[in-house]
Amino acid sequence: MDKIKAVIFQVKQFLREVKSELKKVTWPTTKAAMASTSVVIVVVIIVSLFLGLVDMGLTRLVRLVLG
Repeated sequence: MDKIKAVIFQVKQFLREVKSELKKVTWPTTKAAMASTSVVIVVVIIVSLFLGLVDMGLTRLVRLVLG
């Protein structure tokens, strides 16, 4: 029974510390979050297109060599 009480105490202590740390976090504004999200989406699209083109090129090269 003492082990259960110790675990419950540790969980409560952990949650108190989490709450304390979350108060210290500087959350981004909606505008900043939207800007960061837009940058990520654009970069993902660019990298996807690049990798798609490389894949198509390598596929054609392998077909040329094997075919």
